[in-house]
Amino acid sequence: MQNEKTQANPLGGAMLNLYPDSLGATLSEAAAFLSNDAVRGAFSALYVLPSLFHTDLDRGFSVIDYGIEETLATQADLDAIRASGVSLKLDFVLNHASVQSPQFQDMIARGDDSPYRDFFIDWNAFWLDHGEMTQEGYIQPDAQLIADMFFRKPGLPILMVRFPDKTEHPYWNTFYQEIRYPRLTAGDWMNALPLSQPEAETLAQQVNAALDAGKKPAGIDWPQGTAQIGINALESRRTYLGQMDLNVKAPLVWTFYEETLTKLASYGAKIVRLDAFAYASKIAGRRNFFNEPETWDMLERLRGLAVQNGLSLLPEIHATYAEQTYAEIAKRGYMTYDFFLPGLLLDALETGSGALICHWAKELKQNDFRVVNMLGCHDGIPLLDLRGLVPDERIESLIDTIVSRGGYVKNLYGQKNAYYQVNATYFSALGEGERRLLFCRAVQLFMPGIPQVWYLDLFAGKNDHEAVSRAGAGGHKEINRTNLSKARVEEALRMEIVQKQLKLLRFRNAFSAFGFDAKLTLTQEGESVLTFVWEKDGHTAFLRVDFATAVFTVEGIDPQGMTVFSMAEME
Repeated sequence: MQNEKTQANPLGGAMLNLYPDSLGATLSEAAAFLSNDAVRGAFSALYVLPSLFHTDLDRGFSVIDYGIEETLATQADLDAIRASGVSLKLDFVLNHASVQSPQFQDMIARGDDSPYRDFFIDWNAFWLDHGEMTQEGYIQPDAQLIADMFFRKPGLPILMVRFPDKTEHPYWNTFYQEIRYPRLTAGDWMNALPLSQPEAETLAQQVNAALDAGKKPAGIDWPQGTAQIGINALESRRTYLGQMDLNVKAPLVWTFYEETLTKLASYGAKIVRLDAFAYASKIAGRRNFFNEPETWDMLERLRGLAVQNGLSLLPEIHATYAEQTYAEIAKRGYMTYDFFLPGLLLDALETGSGALICHWAKELKQNDFRVVNMLGCHDGIPLLDLRGLVPDERIESLIDTIVSRGGYVKNLYGQKNAYYQVNATYFSALGEGERRLLFCRAVQLFMPGIPQVWYLDLFAGKNDHEAVSRAGAGGHKEINRTNLSKARVEEALRMEIVQKQLKLLRFRNAFSAFGFDAKLTLTQEGESVLTFVWEKDGHTAFLRVDFATAVFTVEGIDPQGMTVFSMAEME
């Protein structure tokens, strides 16, 4: 029996995490999933990833604008979710916007006359008097000023942008970029140049082949007398893909930030995840990542805007335990992600030791750090973050183990030690043992924080290597993003591992012993056994786990001393 009388806290209960089309073709099917009798009561919040909005790249994280993408969702869907008592968590990508955004498109259409000329970061204006102008038209910063800068890709983070007057302007571009040139027909070339039909057909084939081979217009071997007109014909019609960095010093950017937070609140959001915020503040000669105190000043200004809209902010950042960035964010009163728990649980099961889990849980509770925790997520399993908490050799061993189970290592341009995660479903990372998955879910739900559940973990999803192959280069994350049809979801709901997780989630979501203001007592027995005891208002929740055997018992006791919930997984 389960206590259903206590209403779940929307900022403390379990949270389901998905794309709008993860459980069926649209968000309406995800909303129906939450109302399904088999699921109802398991979640008090829903985190919908940003393909909910108008986007064009990176499965949603290249935002064109924050209007609802109506092929995937409607305002009615969001209203139905809220009406069912499920609150929303949504994303706000602070550092960048798509080149298809109205602001960027206005800038390339109007150039210096655009009000958005400084909405993005003009590289040459930023580095003025701090470097030498190159023949390519961008400033090469002084070596000592960029020696310690953190860049996400090789070379300088620049996209050359063509204005209507044919001038080229370098703009700051931390993440993805691509320049596309049109493939012109013989007719196009005959309109541009005094050519016969056969000459135009030959030129079209030659130029298109060169473009297909990756050459830029200036690098094509042009027939005599055609280069200048041909280059201009291609360059004037080039298009872009990419994510352009916003200029946080521009007043219009802050107007955009304010309008966006207001819009997210109107959708029903209670929590807003701040994506890529640590890249937003840029100072010449600094690290280019979480510059201080500028980043803190930016967060405080954002928090003021968020409070006006009834929003809680969740800054998202990966940094090692040794750096203590998570602690500083928490001490300043923000929620933060527990990116340590996924790796700690994997390490604890591999070593048979609960010592670090116990240490970490006590640190969270004693310091009143308010975190969102998880097993899997839309990104990789973060393992770099464990440095300073787990010995390096154990981290490397853990990586090797997960890769041997079909995972992929994510790194930055070949430098694994600079930044890496492992891309795998959590179930596959565990060796695809159902009891191990249920064990980890039980521990997660008893850890301090808001438990976030990746939809594919709920269904014991396995590594999707076919999706990675279909995605091509850079598609490693698709290993853990398999969309499930409505029929497949209905079939999965009959699986015992799914039903048991939902049973645990209902207990965690509604039982009154849990919460940021509840008491937690942790006891370690030997190396492998931990006991969690949560207490609040006379309600008591027990979890006893053995990391050496992956056995556990859960019990919930009401104020009258009656056992209202129990679950046991034994050898």
